[in-house]
Amino acid sequence: MDADARLAAAAGGVARFLADAAGLESDAATRLQSAVIETCLKAFEHLAGQHPHLEIDFARFSDRLEVSLSHEDAGGPALDIHTITRFAANKLGKNPDSATLSGVDRVQHETHGNETITRLTKYLRQVAPSL
Repeated sequence: MDADARLAAAAGGVARFLADAAGLESDAATRLQSAVIETCLKAFEHLAGQHPHLEIDFARFSDRLEVSLSHEDAGGPALDIHTITRFAANKLGKNPDSATLSGVDRVQHETHGNETITRLTKYLRQVAPSL
């Protein structure tokens, strides 16, 4: 997708639909939707001139939903380390004012050459498996 806030909102809508279909409570589905929109908007900041598109894939498994965002550039992950740190602090209850990514249970980053992938996972059960 192009770097357009309307497309980020549409991606959030897809995540919301999948969350509703998977049986998540409305509040959890709304938080996932917001996390996907926020992640898209952050990823747009890292799109390169020759590769101005963000690819987004949605997957539903029996125990989780995954949203993968990928883009091609040499500039690093779609979310910076500060965003991930705020997310982790929020999950641990250390930063109650931070809403960034509160709708997901796990954030992963991968790089393959010039491609950067950010994967958001929302588990469908009450407790995410321990790592």
